[in-house]
Amino acid sequence: MLATTPSRAETRRRLRHARRALSRAEQRNAARCLYRQLAQNPLFRRARHLSMYLPTDGEIDPRLLLAEARRRGKTTYLPVLNDWPRTRMVFQRVDANEALRRNRFRILEPTVNRARQRKVWALDLVLLPLVGFDDAGGRLGMGGGFYDRSLAYLTRRQTWKKPRLLGLAHECQKVGKLTQASWDVPLDAAVTDRGWY
Repeated sequence: MLATTPSRAETRRRLRHARRALSRAEQRNAARCLYRQLAQNPLFRRARHLSMYLPTDGEIDPRLLLAEARRRGKTTYLPVLNDWPRTRMVFQRVDANEALRRNRFRILEPTVNRARQRKVWALDLVLLPLVGFDDAGGRLGMGGGFYDRSLAYLTRRQTWKKPRLLGLAHECQKVGKLTQASWDVPLDAAVTDRGWY
């Protein structure tokens, strides 16, 4: 009998379950370990404009890094979904005490303000969430394609690839090999609570 490779949907379902199954204590510990992996890394230290995300659905929590970036005087951004077109995502500057609202996926984000948005190519570093990753820079997201559409220009560039893309995940989200679609934008690296890939 031939072994079948699980579909992206099956892999996504299994990995989302694994990260949601982590206890609160495991989540807090993972966030602290992720902070230690990244806070002194040159990519993080040199970045002046960086985007992060607010965790949902068991994602590893980068808020310690967000606070550290602000402490160091960096300008921080969060992804914001457009109301129209609904497939577009932008990156908007966010301040420490700014009021946030839930978008259509129940994810916290700032209220849309075009004056506070920055083109993605003008960011130095994007720390992005993922559902799964492999050693080859493959990333499995939630399936909406928002990051892939926003970053598609990177696949056409031969030089000056900016921003750098670091996927953040729990170690349990690592898989052997992900089948990548033609539109998938590869990561520069994936960083977990235990190491870099």
